[in-house]
Amino acid sequence: MSGAAPGTDGLLRCPWGNSADDYRAYHDTEWGRPVHGDDALFERVSLEAFQSGLSWITILRRRENFRSAFAGFAIEKVAAFTAADRERLLADPGIIRNRAKIDAAVANARAALELPAGLSELIWSYADDPARPAPLSTADVPAVTPQSTALAKELKRRGFRFVGPTTAYALMQACGLVNDHLADCCARDAVGSAARS
Repeated sequence: MSGAAPGTDGLLRCPWGNSADDYRAYHDTEWGRPVHGDDALFERVSLEAFQSGLSWITILRRRENFRSAFAGFAIEKVAAFTAADRERLLADPGIIRNRAKIDAAVANARAALELPAGLSELIWSYADDPARPAPLSTADVPAVTPQSTALAKELKRRGFRFVGPTTAYALMQACGLVNDHLADCCARDAVGSAARS
């Protein structure tokens, strides 16, 4: 069990937020803050899928390469990718060259185009109760919840791939649908304020 830990700057953070400079910046300025908009959430769905089986820092350090390779994660553009685009992506050393994950990103863009109310509205309909108690330690942070299981099931029903309950929960954490910053973490209140505004 691990509670918030002081970083080199003396600020208490979720322990993973102190493990590398890239993680610290992501933890302090992005993770857990509300993300809205279809393309913005499509990027997060895609990156979470590419992360499957890898460490998040691997994806984080290649994020700009992914954005360039996937047309800024504009859903309409990715949905129009062709076999030539697939081969281009498979040859791109700046991203994770996994055929199944590349195919999933294109399929997910096409599925997102079919959502009547859009991807953002669908995902946010599974947001957690903002009054849920703050986790005191990493042991209090689940890997899966009933909401993430339901979100994964609905996304799969709509034709999405690489969106199991664990991946769906990581998406929910990253995009502010749930605030899993530990109770003593320096970012918890900032995330809570962002969620209320």
